[in-house]
Amino acid sequence: MIEADKLVKDFYDIRALDQVSFNVRKGSIYGLLGSNGAGKTTLLKILAGIYREDEGWVRIGGEKVFENPVIKGKISFIPDALYFFPNYTIEDMARFYSSVYLSWNEERYMGLGEVFKIEPKRKIRTLSKGMQRQVAFWLNFSLMPEVMILDEPLDGLDPVMRKKVKNLIVKDVAERETTVVISSHNLRELEDLCDYIGILHEGKMLVQKDLDEYKANMHKVQIAFSREVPEAIWKDEKINCVERRGSVLVFIAKGKRDEVINHFNSYEPAILDVLPLTLEEVFVYEMEGEGYEIRSIFD
Repeated sequence: MIEADKLVKDFYDIRALDQVSFNVRKGSIYGLLGSNGAGKTTLLKILAGIYREDEGWVRIGGEKVFENPVIKGKISFIPDALYFFPNYTIEDMARFYSSVYLSWNEERYMGLGEVFKIEPKRKIRTLSKGMQRQVAFWLNFSLMPEVMILDEPLDGLDPVMRKKVKNLIVKDVAERETTVVISSHNLRELEDLCDYIGILHEGKMLVQKDLDEYKANMHKVQIAFSREVPEAIWKDEKINCVERRGSVLVFIAKGKRDEVINHFNSYEPAILDVLPLTLEEVFVYEMEGEGYEIRSIFD
């Protein structure tokens, strides 16, 4: 559905994207992760047709995006910094959207009023940050888009509304095969939603993996020794110690589960447990591998 090949984008002397390639399957939710300044927002704006790539290409449904009104009419984009016309009410913005997008669905707009429960005649600028975010989702869901591009979309929403919005996203993916690309620093939220992830760092794509498959081949292992910790374990290139509490050590290791367990058992620990691995831990592990100092933040 979405294909990009060797994308490059420069802003004066800063290279925001450097040879970025990726693919997003139709009807999937792709989570875009990355450090601050990694190029996530730049990439999303290229996908939305706001920026033109300097090199490489991007296609949605086999068509270019920039200055292509037909394709852009099938895309909805909710940016991190929202913008609405000054003094417009929700109703005014709905009328504007309906005049621009052929896919606007008035019935859905009216039905979603029962979900968001904000008076349509209220001026958007008078609403709180969280309520303005709700308005953005209300309008964008009413577009019935084929592709949703979301930049920090749940920021400012209360827990109940976040759950409602996530349910609406998942429902559209399941029933309409909507394709979603979502960037967020809240990795716990992405873990609930995404079936595929990409990690950007300094404008380069480090990793692209099916999330379940990735986590199935990366393991957090907790071990303890009844004797002194073997010196060889600190020089073992196959494993990475991420935490030490007395005689208890926590490692991250890649590979098949049985092979990882057998490798650790070779050190004859007194206790060995394989623990659930979170998306945040996956991200931290990959970023530390790139020299990004994360461990000191969490220690």
